[in-house]
Amino acid sequence: MAANGPPGRRERRGPGELPEHPAHLWRNPEPRSSYDIVIVGGGGHGLATAYYLARNHGITNVAVLEKGWLAGGNMARNTTIIRSNYLWAESAALYDYALDLWEGLPDELGYDFLFSRRGVLNLAHTLQDVREGVRRVGANRLSGVDAVWLGPEETAEVCPILNVSRDSRYPVLGATYQPRAGIAKHDHVAWALARGADELGVDLIQNCEVTGFLKDGERVVGVETTRGRIHTGRVGLSAAGHSGVLAERAGFRLPVRSHPLQALVSELHEPVHPTVVMSNHVHVYVSQAHKGELVMGAGVDAYNGYGQRGGFHIIEQQMAAAVELFPVFARAHVLRTWGGIVDVTPDASPIVSATPVENLYVNCGWGTGGFKATPAAGRTFAHTIATGNPHPLNAPYSLDRFVTGALIDEHGAAAVAH
Repeated sequence: MAANGPPGRRERRGPGELPEHPAHLWRNPEPRSSYDIVIVGGGGHGLATAYYLARNHGITNVAVLEKGWLAGGNMARNTTIIRSNYLWAESAALYDYALDLWEGLPDELGYDFLFSRRGVLNLAHTLQDVREGVRRVGANRLSGVDAVWLGPEETAEVCPILNVSRDSRYPVLGATYQPRAGIAKHDHVAWALARGADELGVDLIQNCEVTGFLKDGERVVGVETTRGRIHTGRVGLSAAGHSGVLAERAGFRLPVRSHPLQALVSELHEPVHPTVVMSNHVHVYVSQAHKGELVMGAGVDAYNGYGQRGGFHIIEQQMAAAVELFPVFARAHVLRTWGGIVDVTPDASPIVSATPVENLYVNCGWGTGGFKATPAAGRTFAHTIATGNPHPLNAPYSLDRFVTGALIDEHGAAAVAH
């Protein structure tokens, strides 16, 4: 996907028209000795940050350093769900801003990454689920998020293959529903952002692991990498599950725990599943990808670790849950499984903030919600790095909230609990 020459020019196109994708999407440059800004992590958030630094702030002397290949971490290992029906106003504002950006990004970037608005159902199976769901719908509507409460019959109208029988082990008592939610093709999103950043002059440097930080007192002045020393005025950490490791190398600790999070897909099927269904109680979420695979996920493995795989019991339990909700899937075959590394904070909300080290900023702690936030996370993090001040949408997500106690507790609204 990379070339050593200059990036290809986009074709001229009319409104709503998308060009043919070029053979090479971005350059593959050698790292220079210095940059104005270095972004550590070449996943969706890192690429989006670099893109918005160049597009919105005119800062193009930027390097994105990725220890493997671009978007080879969580960006390639998630279940692609996009929604904004979180409980608290701070969360709803950030994720709904992301949803607004998702709707315009294909045209802006000139790349169709198959954003499909198909809605998301969060099922309720107990009276407590119902109370929490109704409360969340009310909170969403106060925050301007499209959300409605559906009874069992209305839920079945949205997703006819869902088992809403009263005789099931955990009957569906209703569901929250967000019509604007959907899915997108994750690798296409990464390629689009990478090409957009590259065309604006950003250097995307793969196979370049950050092994340490250069400091002048309590101020960062550069990074040590496996491809040499790079000097810089500002550094943004956007390394998901490895954020805690990098922070310790920089001399401070982050309040995050890293866990494996597994998912799986089936072989291809004809389109049968029209929406996204999530169940915290039965503990699974299921959608159908553009090609036809059933995409399933569940909760994180209980242990801390950095392995991109997890325990078989998690897979077994999420498959049992999926068949309970969707008996039609009973004969579907698992095609492949994988794991990502999610970083979870004590309040299940992210950190987008300055750090105790001057000119070092961090974007981490998204848990299972990182993909859906990609454009908003990148845009607000770029603002924070470029100006030295938080964007209004990420101001509540400062690192010092764990000292002040101004937490944003989204454990319940994570849809499938961490």
